[in-house]
Amino acid sequence: MITAIIQARTGSTRLPNKVLMPLAGKPMITHIIERVKAAKKVEQVVLATTSNAADAALETLAQTLGVGCYRGSEADVLDRFYQAATMYHASVIVRITGDCPVIDPGVIDQTIGLFQSSSYAYVNNFIHRTYPDGLDTEVFTFAALETAWNEARLNSEREHVTPYLYKHPEKFSQAGLVQSPNLSHYRWTVDEAVDLEFITAIYDALYAENPLFDMQTIVAFLETRPDLIALNQHIPSNEGYEKSLREDR
Repeated sequence: MITAIIQARTGSTRLPNKVLMPLAGKPMITHIIERVKAAKKVEQVVLATTSNAADAALETLAQTLGVGCYRGSEADVLDRFYQAATMYHASVIVRITGDCPVIDPGVIDQTIGLFQSSSYAYVNNFIHRTYPDGLDTEVFTFAALETAWNEARLNSEREHVTPYLYKHPEKFSQAGLVQSPNLSHYRWTVDEAVDLEFITAIYDALYAENPLFDMQTIVAFLETRPDLIALNQHIPSNEGYEKSLREDR
Protein backbone atom coordinates (compact mmCIF):
# COMPACT_ATOMS: atom_id res chain seq x y z
CA MET A 1 0.00 0.00 0.00
CA ILE A 2 1.32 3.45 -0.93
CA THR A 3 1.41 5.25 2.40
CA ALA A 4 2.27 8.90 2.88
CA ILE A 5 3.92 9.42 6.25
CA ILE A 6 4.00 13.02 7.43
CA GLN A 7 6.48 13.74 10.20
CA ALA A 8 5.48 16.54 12.56
CA ARG A 9 6.04 17.68 16.13
CA THR A 10 5.23 20.76 18.16
CA GLY A 11 8.73 21.09 19.61
CA SER A 12 10.48 22.80 16.70
CA THR A 13 13.49 24.72 18.01
CA ARG A 14 13.39 27.60 15.52
CA LEU A 15 9.61 28.15 15.47
CA PRO A 16 7.97 26.24 18.34
CA ASN A 17 4.45 24.96 17.76
CA LYS A 18 4.57 26.00 14.10
CA VAL A 19 2.60 22.95 12.94
CA LEU A 20 -0.43 24.16 14.91
CA MET A 21 -0.16 27.82 13.95
CA PRO A 22 -3.20 29.10 12.02
CA LEU A 23 -3.33 29.46 8.27
CA ALA A 24 -6.67 30.48 6.73
CA GLY A 25 -8.43 29.48 9.94
CA LYS A 26 -6.88 26.00 10.28
CA PRO A 27 -3.70 24.64 11.87
CA MET A 28 -0.84 24.46 9.40
CA ILE A 29 -0.58 20.68 9.73
CA THR A 30 -4.26 20.35 8.75
CA HIS A 31 -3.52 21.95 5.40
CA ILE A 32 -0.56 19.62 4.87
CA ILE A 33 -2.69 16.55 5.64
CA GLU A 34 -5.51 17.72 3.37
CA ARG A 35 -3.08 18.37 0.51
CA VAL A 36 -1.41 14.99 0.87
CA LYS A 37 -4.79 13.25 0.99
CA ALA A 38 -5.62 14.95 -2.32
CA ALA A 39 -2.77 13.15 -4.12
CA LYS A 40 -4.46 10.55 -6.33
CA LYS A 41 -1.74 7.92 -6.00
CA VAL A 42 -1.59 8.03 -2.19
CA GLU A 43 -3.66 5.21 -0.68
CA GLN A 44 -3.37 6.10 3.01
CA VAL A 45 -1.96 8.92 5.12
CA VAL A 46 -0.25 8.57 8.50
CA LEU A 47 0.94 11.31 10.82
CA ALA A 48 4.15 10.30 12.60
CA THR A 49 4.69 12.39 15.71
CA THR A 50 6.50 11.98 19.00
CA SER A 51 5.52 10.35 22.26
CA ASN A 52 5.97 13.69 24.04
CA ALA A 53 2.87 14.81 25.94
CA ALA A 54 2.72 18.05 23.95
CA ASP A 55 2.15 16.09 20.74
CA ALA A 56 -1.07 14.48 21.97
CA ALA A 57 -2.79 17.40 20.23
CA LEU A 58 -1.42 16.16 16.91
CA GLU A 59 -2.75 12.66 17.54
CA THR A 60 -6.19 14.11 18.28
CA LEU A 61 -6.04 16.18 15.11
CA ALA A 62 -5.10 13.14 13.02
CA GLN A 63 -8.08 11.25 14.40
CA THR A 64 -10.37 14.17 13.60
CA LEU A 65 -9.09 14.27 10.02
CA GLY A 66 -9.46 10.52 9.56
CA VAL A 67 -5.79 9.65 9.09
CA GLY A 68 -3.56 7.23 10.93
CA CYS A 69 -1.17 8.27 13.66
CA TYR A 70 1.97 6.76 15.15
CA ARG A 71 3.79 8.27 18.12
CA GLY A 72 7.41 7.38 18.71
CA SER A 73 10.94 8.68 19.13
CA GLU A 74 11.55 12.40 18.86
CA ALA A 75 15.24 12.16 17.91
CA ASP A 76 15.30 8.87 15.97
CA VAL A 77 12.89 9.84 13.21
CA LEU A 78 14.07 6.92 11.08
CA ASP A 79 12.79 4.56 13.76
CA ARG A 80 9.55 6.57 13.94
CA PHE A 81 9.05 6.11 10.20
CA TYR A 82 9.92 2.42 10.30
CA GLN A 83 7.52 1.72 13.16
CA ALA A 84 4.75 3.76 11.51
CA ALA A 85 5.24 1.96 8.20
CA THR A 86 5.19 -1.40 9.97
CA MET A 87 2.05 -0.56 11.95
CA TYR A 88 0.15 0.56 8.84
CA HIS A 89 1.47 -2.20 6.52
CA ALA A 90 3.07 0.20 4.06
CA SER A 91 4.79 -1.36 1.06
CA VAL A 92 5.74 2.02 -0.43
CA ILE A 93 6.38 5.10 1.70
CA VAL A 94 5.96 8.72 0.64
CA ARG A 95 7.85 10.98 3.04
CA ILE A 96 6.47 14.47 3.66
CA THR A 97 7.65 16.85 6.39
CA GLY A 98 5.49 19.04 8.59
CA ASP A 99 7.07 22.30 7.42
CA CYS A 100 5.62 22.22 3.88
CA PRO A 101 2.14 23.84 3.97
CA VAL A 102 1.96 24.31 0.19
CA ILE A 103 2.97 20.75 -0.68
CA ASP A 104 1.47 20.10 -4.12
CA PRO A 105 -0.65 16.93 -4.64
CA GLY A 106 0.27 16.97 -8.32
CA VAL A 107 3.99 16.98 -7.54
CA ILE A 108 3.47 14.11 -5.08
CA ASP A 109 1.73 12.12 -7.83
CA GLN A 110 4.49 12.89 -10.33
CA THR A 111 7.15 11.71 -7.88
CA ILE A 112 5.23 8.51 -7.21
CA GLY A 113 4.79 8.10 -10.98
CA LEU A 114 8.55 8.25 -11.52
CA PHE A 115 9.02 5.71 -8.73
CA GLN A 116 6.50 3.38 -10.41
CA SER A 117 8.09 3.77 -13.85
CA SER A 118 10.95 1.39 -13.02
CA SER A 119 12.19 -0.86 -10.25
CA TYR A 120 13.48 2.00 -8.15
CA ALA A 121 14.05 1.65 -4.42
CA TYR A 122 14.19 5.40 -3.83
CA VAL A 123 13.07 8.53 -5.68
CA ASN A 124 12.99 12.19 -4.69
CA ASN A 125 12.55 15.61 -6.28
CA PHE A 126 15.36 17.55 -4.60
CA ILE A 127 18.77 15.91 -5.04
CA HIS A 128 18.96 17.74 -8.38
CA ARG A 129 16.71 20.53 -7.18
CA THR A 130 14.43 22.19 -9.72
CA TYR A 131 11.36 22.41 -7.48
CA PRO A 132 10.87 25.06 -4.79
CA ASP A 133 12.14 24.27 -1.30
CA GLY A 134 8.89 23.29 0.39
CA LEU A 135 7.60 20.82 -2.20
CA ASP A 136 10.05 18.10 -1.16
CA THR A 137 8.72 14.60 -1.78
CA GLU A 138 10.47 11.25 -1.33
CA VAL A 139 9.21 7.81 -2.28
CA PHE A 140 10.87 4.53 -1.28
CA THR A 141 10.16 0.88 -0.69
CA PHE A 142 9.57 -0.61 2.73
CA ALA A 143 12.54 -2.90 2.07
CA ALA A 144 14.81 0.12 1.56
CA LEU A 145 13.47 1.75 4.73
CA GLU A 146 14.07 -1.46 6.68
CA THR A 147 17.65 -1.70 5.41
CA ALA A 148 18.31 1.91 6.45
CA TRP A 149 16.68 1.28 9.83
CA ASN A 150 19.02 -1.69 10.40
CA GLU A 151 22.22 -0.16 9.05
CA ALA A 152 22.16 3.63 9.55
CA ARG A 153 24.34 4.71 12.46
CA LEU A 154 25.03 8.44 12.13
CA ASN A 155 22.85 10.95 13.92
CA SER A 156 22.18 12.71 10.61
CA GLU A 157 20.94 9.43 9.11
CA ARG A 158 18.59 8.69 12.02
CA GLU A 159 17.20 12.19 12.54
CA HIS A 160 16.56 12.91 8.84
CA VAL A 161 15.32 9.44 7.74
CA THR A 162 16.61 9.21 4.18
CA PRO A 163 20.28 10.31 3.95
CA TYR A 164 21.36 6.67 4.22
CA LEU A 165 19.25 5.93 1.14
CA TYR A 166 20.46 8.71 -1.13
CA LYS A 167 24.08 8.41 0.04
CA HIS A 168 24.17 4.76 -1.07
CA PRO A 169 23.08 4.55 -4.72
CA GLU A 170 25.09 1.34 -4.98
CA LYS A 171 22.58 -0.27 -2.59
CA PHE A 172 19.36 1.47 -3.62
CA SER A 173 18.42 2.04 -7.25
CA GLN A 174 17.26 5.63 -7.43
CA ALA A 175 16.20 8.55 -9.57
CA GLY A 176 15.38 12.23 -9.21
CA LEU A 177 12.35 14.07 -10.54
CA VAL A 178 13.25 17.31 -12.32
CA GLN A 179 11.26 19.94 -14.17
CA SER A 180 11.65 22.97 -16.37
CA PRO A 181 11.74 25.83 -15.65
CA ASN A 182 14.03 25.56 -12.67
CA LEU A 183 12.17 26.98 -9.64
CA SER A 184 14.75 26.05 -7.02
CA HIS A 185 15.32 29.68 -6.05
CA TYR A 186 11.93 29.77 -4.28
CA ARG A 187 11.70 29.09 -0.54
CA TRP A 188 8.22 27.84 0.45
CA THR A 189 9.05 25.96 3.64
CA VAL A 190 8.39 27.15 7.21
CA ASP A 191 11.29 27.19 9.66
CA GLU A 192 11.32 30.80 10.82
CA ALA A 193 8.69 33.41 11.71
CA VAL A 194 9.36 35.24 8.44
CA ASP A 195 8.64 32.02 6.51
CA LEU A 196 5.24 31.86 8.17
CA GLU A 197 4.63 35.50 7.24
CA PHE A 198 5.43 34.61 3.62
CA ILE A 199 3.16 31.54 3.57
CA THR A 200 0.34 33.43 5.30
CA ALA A 201 0.39 36.02 2.51
CA ILE A 202 0.08 33.22 -0.06
CA TYR A 203 -2.86 31.63 1.77
CA ASP A 204 -4.57 34.98 2.24
CA ALA A 205 -4.37 35.59 -1.51
CA LEU A 206 -5.13 32.13 -2.92
CA TYR A 207 -6.92 29.85 -0.45
CA ALA A 208 -10.45 31.22 -0.74
CA GLU A 209 -10.59 30.70 -4.50
CA ASN A 210 -9.01 27.21 -4.45
CA PRO A 211 -7.91 25.54 -1.19
CA LEU A 212 -5.63 23.21 -3.17
CA PHE A 213 -3.91 25.94 -5.18
CA ASP A 214 -0.93 24.46 -6.99
CA MET A 215 2.68 25.35 -7.67
CA GLN A 216 1.95 27.20 -10.90
CA THR A 217 -0.68 29.35 -9.18
CA ILE A 218 1.79 30.33 -6.48
CA VAL A 219 4.44 31.22 -9.04
CA ALA A 220 1.99 33.39 -10.98
CA PHE A 221 0.99 35.18 -7.76
CA LEU A 222 4.59 35.75 -6.67
CA GLU A 223 5.46 37.27 -10.02
CA THR A 224 3.16 40.12 -8.99
CA ARG A 225 4.66 40.32 -5.46
CA PRO A 226 8.48 40.41 -5.60
CA ASP A 227 8.38 42.00 -2.15
CA LEU A 228 7.16 38.70 -0.71
CA ILE A 229 9.91 36.70 -2.38
CA ALA A 230 12.47 38.92 -0.70
CA LEU A 231 11.10 38.19 2.78
CA ASN A 232 12.84 34.86 3.36
CA GLN A 233 15.42 34.54 0.58
CA HIS A 234 18.24 35.12 3.06
CA ILE A 235 17.53 31.93 5.02
CA PRO A 236 19.77 28.99 4.00
CA SER A 237 18.17 25.67 3.14
CA ASN A 238 18.63 22.48 5.16
CA GLU A 239 19.89 24.14 8.33
CA GLY A 240 18.66 21.21 10.42
CA TYR A 241 20.50 18.65 8.31
CA GLU A 242 23.67 20.73 8.31
CA LYS A 243 23.47 20.91 12.11
CA SER A 244 23.19 17.12 12.26
CA LEU A 245 26.23 16.75 9.99
CA ARG A 246 28.25 18.98 12.32
CA GLU A 247 27.17 16.81 15.25
CA ASP A 248 28.29 13.71 13.32
CA ARG A 249 31.77 15.21 13.05
